[in-house]
Amino acid sequence: MSEPTRWPGLSTAKDFDGPVFSPIYATTVTVSGGEASHGRASGRARSADGTLDLTLRLPAELGGDGGGTNPEQLFAAGLAACFHGALSLVARQAGRNPALIAVEASVAFGRDPRDGGYLVQADLVVTWPGTDAATAAPLLRQADALCPYTKMLAQGTPATLTLAPEPQA
Repeated sequence: MSEPTRWPGLSTAKDFDGPVFSPIYATTVTVSGGEASHGRASGRARSADGTLDLTLRLPAELGGDGGGTNPEQLFAAGLAACFHGALSLVARQAGRNPALIAVEASVAFGRDPRDGGYLVQADLVVTWPGTDAATAAPLLRQADALCPYTKMLAQGTPATLTLAPEPQA
């Protein structure tokens, strides 16, 4: 017989102690190979631990052959998963059952009218049967404030860009 699932603690901010960012988890994914002539990701995406290993392809809607995942799908999956987790946590804190919560993330890739470059737009739709809008609204706001992906969308995320040194012969 297996052990019952152990839920993480219900803390959202009570265990924070410090003035600077303190990583709790980090991961690395490398994208390599593929064709680059169209300026879109293709090739292979692989996580350092090998758990994620998939083929990237240009979507058919953009003139590609499809047949693989694209960056917008990966971002939508991460956004939906992260918000789902945050909403599930605040729902449990409020004594609500999060089992029926579903989060749909739609991500659109398009032109940025300000500079002609590219831009991504994201929209989230939450389905929560048995929960009315008045009950859900404060919990959605709490989850939005807690979810690092929606924070990233609203506030931006610090990032570094570095060229790796050439390997020594």
